[in-house]
Amino acid sequence: QVQLVESGGGLVQAGGSLRLSCAASGRTSSTYAMGWFRQAPGKEREFVARIIWNVDNTYYAESVKGRFTISRDKAKNTVYLQMNSLKPEDTAVYFCAATNRAQLGGIVTPRNYDYWGQGTQVTVSS
Repeated sequence: QVQLVESGGGLVQAGGSLRLSCAASGRTSSTYAMGWFRQAPGKEREFVARIIWNVDNTYYAESVKGRFTISRDKAKNTVYLQMNSLKPEDTAVYFCAATNRAQLGGIVTPRNYDYWGQGTQVTVSS
């Protein structure tokens, strides 16, 4: 089992920045990938970014490419999401996710992941 705890959400004005953190504990030595998803009220959970843990390979949704950066600190078992140039449409609950399964493809859907954090609210005011 892997436990994930997010932090760093909050309220920010449009154009501002936030950094989310997700600390993993438990069976972290087998981590294959970690990702960030978000869910706005009334909408489905959508992919934001993901990182392949051991090779530092990253992939982003088009809507955040060039504004968000995913990174990881292997020693701390922590993944980060640096969010710059935030827009009101980025407002959502952001979830951290992890999987120990080696997979082909982009690994960009919720079913690619096995462990989830509780979520952290990000609100961007206009």
